[in-house]
Amino acid sequence: MKNRITTKTNIFNRLTARLSAVALSALLLSAVPFHSASAAVPTLGTPGVAYAVLAGPGVTLTDSTITGDVFSGMPFSTVTQTNSIVNGTVHQGDAAAIAAYSDFLIGYDLLAAEPCNVTLTGNLSGQVLAPNVYCFDAAATLTGQLTLDGPANGIWIFKVGTLGTGALTGTNFSVVMAGGGQPCNVYWWVAEAATMTTSNFQGSILAGAATTFTGGSLIGRDLSKAAATLTGVTVSACGSVVTPPPVDPPKDTCKDHDKKHCNGNDKDHDKKHCNGNDKNHDHDNDHDNDKDHDKNHDKDHDKNHKK
Repeated sequence: MKNRITTKTNIFNRLTARLSAVALSALLLSAVPFHSASAAVPTLGTPGVAYAVLAGPGVTLTDSTITGDVFSGMPFSTVTQTNSIVNGTVHQGDAAAIAAYSDFLIGYDLLAAEPCNVTLTGNLSGQVLAPNVYCFDAAATLTGQLTLDGPANGIWIFKVGTLGTGALTGTNFSVVMAGGGQPCNVYWWVAEAATMTTSNFQGSILAGAATTFTGGSLIGRDLSKAAATLTGVTVSACGSVVTPPPVDPPKDTCKDHDKKHCNGNDKDHDKKHCNGNDKNHDHDNDHDNDKDHDKNHDKDHDKNHKK
């Protein structure tokens, strides 16, 4: 096993070096051994470039937001946008797109040859899977929630249609990362088409036919031999996910006369005064006011009596 891994790693390294002009191949080639949870996290494309969508004959975007670069990888292929936003560079059949598509095809074939460790069946709903190479013999129809639980350097490979044919279909399907696992270390190799409907998908799809996303979201990459169609989808390419802004610290809700007791510096009998929640404290103030009122009343009574 060790010799096989070493030999394959050397092959992948040579291919990566040969294709370094367009480093999308690094995404696919430097992750060997794929089945090892401790494998090094692969370099995800050329530094500074986030590959979001790559397809051969063309890409169609409708009512979608793409964060990352979009590639149509055949000469004279197009990227058609309707009410869509691309926060990245669009490559329509240019040299970069053609080279990236060629590298994708090589990587696709290499993944096809990677042996399976675990054979899957069913829709994967409710399952929790550790890093490994998982395979469906034929088509896979997924729904519900799949949790991928593993370390940050863990790698998951899913292969659909390993007997030669099989499409990937997801409806109301979601992939959740846990334990530090990264969506950029998840790969979905598909013998035929991939279709996701109202799904929150994570990982890089490498499809042997067309890909179709309708609604939902994708964190990863949509890579296909045929056309890619995305409608009403939010895509965040690997390396482009925006970190949410920090949450403002909670405001100090202590009353002015009690602020000195807050922030953990007060004594036990004073803690109840913070945030205006001490009814007994208010009662004590009222009681003190009543005493003052009684004293003033007695003084006035004595004065009137003397008169």
